[in-house]
Amino acid sequence: YRDLRTFKPQELSNIVWAFATAHISHPRLFKQVAGEVAYRDLRTFKPQELSNIVWAYATSHVSHPRLFEKVADEVIAYRDLRTFKPQELSNIVWAFATAHISHPRLFKQVAGEVAYRDLRTFKPQELSNIVWAYA
Repeated sequence: YRDLRTFKPQELSNIVWAFATAHISHPRLFKQVAGEVAYRDLRTFKPQELSNIVWAYATSHVSHPRLFEKVADEVIAYRDLRTFKPQELSNIVWAFATAHISHPRLFKQVAGEVAYRDLRTFKPQELSNIVWAYA
């Protein structure tokens, strides 16, 4: 057992992403990582780390509404969505929809950002995931 307070944001993100990608269930690990991430100042997390974390929880079917709420609040309050890559925006709304977590303000802001951008910068899968998340 390691003290997760010593882990960098990328390390926490990589751990849950790897477990989700490998389809390995580890509820205790996910609960501990969620608790650590929810406790931290998320301004130290990069957009990719935030999107990978919520993607991993949704993909692994691990419910942690407090974690999702904190990520959404961070994105709304402190982030310039222009700094998010299309995949990061796509993964975030896909994760919220997949986890059945409603956050209208987050979805409104992401929709505004996507509508503002040149859609040719999005891959077809990213656009498909975004449209699906809003359905």
